[in-house]
Amino acid sequence: MSRHILLTGGTGLLGKQLTNALLSKGYTVSHLSRAEGSDGRVKTYLWDIHKGIIDEHCIDGVDTIIHLAGAGIADKRWTNERKKEIIESRTKSIELIYQLLKTKPHKVNTIISASATGYYSNRGDELMTEDSPPAHDFLGTCCIKWEKAVDEGEKLGLRVLKFRTGVVLDINGGALPQLALPIKLGIGSPLGNGKAWVPWIHHEDVVGMYLFGIEQVDLKGIYNMVAPNPVTNKQLTQAVAKQLHRPLWAPNVPAFALKLLFGEMSLVVLGSTKVSAQKIEDAGFKFKFAEIEEALNNIYS
Repeated sequence: MSRHILLTGGTGLLGKQLTNALLSKGYTVSHLSRAEGSDGRVKTYLWDIHKGIIDEHCIDGVDTIIHLAGAGIADKRWTNERKKEIIESRTKSIELIYQLLKTKPHKVNTIISASATGYYSNRGDELMTEDSPPAHDFLGTCCIKWEKAVDEGEKLGLRVLKFRTGVVLDINGGALPQLALPIKLGIGSPLGNGKAWVPWIHHEDVVGMYLFGIEQVDLKGIYNMVAPNPVTNKQLTQAVAKQLHRPLWAPNVPAFALKLLFGEMSLVVLGSTKVSAQKIEDAGFKFKFAEIEEALNNIYS
């Protein structure tokens, strides 16, 4: 049976990769976006979250909605206004979709949403599972509200699946180019004490896990979207330097300097989040890249 997927956040780095993967498997793909799309293979419907406007035809023929939309966590300094935007871009967007599902006949049976390992936030060396309690700093609070908004779909009889996504490694965007730049310039070094855990995942495994979530119709609830072997910030920095054939000689970037530079947002780079992938592995998902060295080798080859 041909599936029809509606994607929010489809024009982002991950959204584009997921769109390509879905199309290559024969799925019909539509995007829900703030602007007209440039991909002729995909029908784009418009919405405006702040004005509460959504094209009601976006759900026509759709059986699965993948919700990736959300303002970038580390794109701007965390003012109160920016924090509000980060949360509402995630919560009000899915609320707008659910309002439409309540008022119009549809075939939608599944909601698959991103969440983030920021749910656990800074937890030292403790291994986080899906049953671990959330943090109550900004990252944790954002994820709590995000997931709660998505869970409203259960009241509509939908299968709801959420992926708490870690640090996605991709040469074209996200954290990796920012980490690699000072290393390329010969001034790379670990951040803080270098002992903070990084819940990384290769971008191909992210796409693969979303496909797995679509096709495994019994899969629901919450799953961590991280590779099975987390590394510390120091180990990640050393692995990238090895791939780039650059020495690491500079002293660690002190935590106080990062806090001065980024304020509260320094939590994104200094926080230690060690996260388990056991639950998704037990569900049958096979990682292409379980070790950081093979992941980086693939990315940079």
